[in-house]
Amino acid sequence: MPARRSLLIASNRGPVTLVADDHGGTRAQRGGGGLVSAMQSALSDSAGLWVCSALGDRERTVARRAPGGRLAEAGVDVDLDVRMLSIDAPTFGRAYNGIANSTLWFINHLLYDIPTKPVFDMAWRRQWSSYERYNAAFATALAEDAADGATVMVQDYHLFLVPAMLRDLRPDVRIGHFTHTPWAPPDYFSMLPNAADILARMLGADHLGFHSRRWADAFLQCCAALLDAEVSDRDVRYAGRTTRVGVHPLGTDAEALRERASRRDVERSLADLRDIVGDCQVVSRVDRTELSKNIVRGLLAYRELLRTRPEWLGKVCHVVYTYPSRHDLPEYREYTASVQRLGREIEDEFSTDDWTPLVLEVGHDYPGSLAAMRAADVLLINPVRDGMNLVAQEGCILSEQDCALVLSKEAGAYDLMGEHALVVNPYDVTGTADALHEALSMPAEERRKRAEQLVAAATALPPAEWFAEQLAATRG
Repeated sequence: MPARRSLLIASNRGPVTLVADDHGGTRAQRGGGGLVSAMQSALSDSAGLWVCSALGDRERTVARRAPGGRLAEAGVDVDLDVRMLSIDAPTFGRAYNGIANSTLWFINHLLYDIPTKPVFDMAWRRQWSSYERYNAAFATALAEDAADGATVMVQDYHLFLVPAMLRDLRPDVRIGHFTHTPWAPPDYFSMLPNAADILARMLGADHLGFHSRRWADAFLQCCAALLDAEVSDRDVRYAGRTTRVGVHPLGTDAEALRERASRRDVERSLADLRDIVGDCQVVSRVDRTELSKNIVRGLLAYRELLRTRPEWLGKVCHVVYTYPSRHDLPEYREYTASVQRLGREIEDEFSTDDWTPLVLEVGHDYPGSLAAMRAADVLLINPVRDGMNLVAQEGCILSEQDCALVLSKEAGAYDLMGEHALVVNPYDVTGTADALHEALSMPAEERRKRAEQLVAAATALPPAEWFAEQLAATRG
């Protein structure tokens, strides 16, 4: 039996993805981003374990054959210890699409079309049972692998039930949970028929973390209103236990990001982009085609800018790199289609033989998205609600033009960067168009000063320090 571990991380998506190699076998492809790097470093230092779910048929097959789901013992070359759980596809699908992405995500981002949704019927309760089984599989695996007094760091809304489940199995371990999404206010969260139960199960943790004080406050308000819990500034006392609630705004590893953005593939993409935009100022955005990201209103604001400020015709280009998101769900397929339709309308209305007003790429092009951020004179980030939004940070770090930031007040990043950005109401298309005009017209010296302050804010708590801060808070 493998040795038990003193530090464990649990997340739906693991630090590696299993893909086919050139010889018909399987290889591990490391996940990108500073968050994976920070957690991997912490696990390596402590000989820890990352517990995650298999996300497709290939991963389920490998995980099922691997002793205890440990990838290294299945002959997969990984540089840290990963235990991948082979949860059957129907259970995973109902838990992931039915509850995590169609219920909990919608609740905390306030996305429901209230006259018709949500509907909590027997079909939904079947999905919820799958979500419980999914969380129980994680809790069981973590209980098996945790050493006496270990620290377990649980990630995000896919695993809201794990803290209490794990606490029941292993009362000796220290449990932290971090929510990367916003949190809904009590009147909205209470639409869930089991809202109080979700809160109570999260309070099985010793420490709960959020990106923004606003999201932490909303969680505390839910605990007071729906559980009648005793709530202080940072603590919740309920059922004889006290859980500390902390605010840990995730920053960006600027050095690693700039290194990646300087590679040859990005240079090629940037050269191609420069050929298209010419001498125009560039308004950039990089997003998933996710309902909360508000891409459609961003495009409407850009169209209104061109319609009402003719001085920008021929002098600005909106560069939009979007990644298709959650196309298993019909709402997301339609949203992606609406982005593409509006993009075509803008091109049809404004394009000329010597001017391209819009570059819209819908696909998976990471080098292209980094090039778009390097080229940005203005960065548009206008989500209707966002836990943090790292693109707001990354774009300001990578811009070679001291970009101005047009930022929604509903992004978690507003707490860090709002003082130095042009802040917009994400529903106000005219107000966003006005902010784009102001950003494009901003004097160079003012942009430079703002850009310096934005970069400083974006790098204040890089991923390694962010994770270390939570570890310390969880261990008390």
